Amino acid sequence: MSLFKRSVVSEILSHAGVVFSTLLVVWLSVLLVRLLGEAAAGSIGADVVLGLAAFSSITALPVILSVSLFIAVLTTVTRNFRESEMVVWFASGLSLRDWVSPVLRCALPFAGLIALLTLVASPWSYQQIEEYRQRYEQRSDLSKVTVGQFIETQGGARVFFAEAPTRPEDELGRVVARVLDPEWLSVVTAESARVTTQENGDRFLVLSDGHRYDLKPGQQEFRLLDFERYGVRLESSVETSPEALRELATRKIKARPTTQLLADGTDEARSQIMWRIALPLAALNLALLAIPLGAVNPRLGRSGDIVIAGLVGLLYMNLINLSRGWIGNGQLPFSIGLWLVHAIFAGLMVYMLWRKLRVKPPRRRSVAAGEAAGQASRNES
Repeated sequence: MSLFKRSVVSEILSHAGVVFSTLLVVWLSVLLVRLLGEAAAGSIGADVVLGLAAFSSITALPVILSVSLFIAVLTTVTRNFRESEMVVWFASGLSLRDWVSPVLRCALPFAGLIALLTLVASPWSYQQIEEYRQRYEQRSDLSKVTVGQFIETQGGARVFFAEAPTRPEDELGRVVARVLDPEWLSVVTAESARVTTQENGDRFLVLSDGHRYDLKPGQQEFRLLDFERYGVRLESSVETSPEALRELATRKIKARPTTQLLADGTDEARSQIMWRIALPLAALNLALLAIPLGAVNPRLGRSGDIVIAGLVGLLYMNLINLSRGWIGNGQLPFSIGLWLVHAIFAGLMVYMLWRKLRVKPPRRRSVAAGEAAGQASRNES
């Protein structure tokens, strides 16, 4: 490998490492905040937050790697132009076309890793995430209660607060629960709680030494009940709203292995296959597209070209998402949607690279004016 290729490859990998670590830290920060919020609301268990964060990070790695490679190549090319280092390479007989080989040397391993993640690792990670959520949804309301925290279950219909137990036979200490049904709003307090299982398998939350207050919202009807033992049947409820069903279907299609999607002939399966194949191709296209986008004039400002490059990359990913939606709805054939967006941006890359490589000839008027000025200076002398 020549000095030029070694220098370019080393700088691209160095920038890619910095960008990747930065994006990963930002992603993990946002993800942990969201997962902790879901755990506080009772949507997931606090004991699975780290596991969900790890598997969710695996699913985000393909996009993070693609963006890191694009920014790394763009930064490397732009720095060479800004610091006039490109003038040295041009004086050595190299051109912008010679950047394609070292960029591909970095981009091909990235694309291979992204393909491995999208085709194998990401479906497995989505499957693990779905299993985590299903196991939590099948747990009883009592098992979701964390001592010292308010926990919502059944979409906010039940709210629990529990203290630590004071007796060994109790699973929970003092309990306060708000139960909302179509007619009554109930508040239940008890000194302790435990779970019992009947012979037929039904499970009940048994509250001891407590009170129940029932009222009808907007009316003057009120009931008060004191009890020594009060049983509440524990049932896991599954949300059946259209939004929840669509989200569940999306999670399931993402969790399916690629071999099953290939055997399935539905439009949703084809759209998911298109997405998994599109990401490694997009990484290659964006890396090559960063070469002409990074070829800037050192005398101009820095922000304009960076903004344009960011908009081009954002447009590319949005068009891939749009094509996936069209394929899933049957509006775009899979055989066309698989390559259409990539072909458009590959053509854009070739055109921009040709524009940067083309040397414009001098204008005839400028040449004639120069000759006239030279002739006039000679006459004066």
